[in-house]
Amino acid sequence: MTRAMSTYVHVRQRLHPGLLDGLVRGGAEAIEIFAARDHLDYANRKQHVREIAQWFQSSGIPLNSVHSPLFSDYEWGRSGSAPVNIADPDRKRRIEAMDEIKRALEIAEQIPFRFLVQHVGTGGEDFSDQKFEACMTSIEHLRAFAKPLGVRILLENIPNELSTPEKLVEFITKAHFDDVGVCFDLGHAHLEGGVVQAFGTLSGHIRSTHVHDNDRDRDSHLWPGEGSINWPEAMKLLRTAQHVPPLLMEIESDEKTEVVSRMSAAFGKLEEASKANHE
Repeated sequence: MTRAMSTYVHVRQRLHPGLLDGLVRGGAEAIEIFAARDHLDYANRKQHVREIAQWFQSSGIPLNSVHSPLFSDYEWGRSGSAPVNIADPDRKRRIEAMDEIKRALEIAEQIPFRFLVQHVGTGGEDFSDQKFEACMTSIEHLRAFAKPLGVRILLENIPNELSTPEKLVEFITKAHFDDVGVCFDLGHAHLEGGVVQAFGTLSGHIRSTHVHDNDRDRDSHLWPGEGSINWPEAMKLLRTAQHVPPLLMEIESDEKTEVVSRMSAAFGKLEEASKANHE
């Protein structure tokens, strides 16, 4: 499986080539960029996006995916701005959300990437038929925008009633979105109904992953092995997926963390867990 890393590990910092170099030293063979404006100013195409595009061009490392924006401001919602929510029943706010996501999708004009990882609703959001229909309209619009850019939409299982594995499959099949896949978040699955159950529901749709750990108490995005996920079992499952996805870590960290060494150790731990299934 391809080793991959999300820049979320550095989300509190402005993304620059030195940080990306570090991810490669830690073992990353592909990258996911977390689209937060204070991390990567994706609207600043002449400077910041160009700087990052030059790194990808010279390094040869592929950009696997971009994580869709959660907020549209430069303070990750701390300014009081509403979340970017494609399930918002208010049409005006939903259009504003889609416009923000399209700005992030346009990264593909300078840095080609395969997938946009998209949340359906916000954390803890309840289910309603109105929100479900709003999501269908939003995804239909985003698919049409993404396709000429060579980007495929992946829906992520997150802790809310709109994004359970069952609802994501229902959403994809009911809307006949054959080109929409799933980013399988193992940490979120562990929090909700368990990794095995979620994988069983989503396996035919999985195209990428978010790999992190927790103790089933909160969405803590720990390094693999620091929580209670059964990693030998999880690795065995991922290898049986219809489309074997990259092993993409999405870790919450701080500036004091020695990311390069922690990455190397975590990838090693996952590979050991994978080997345990063959002994």
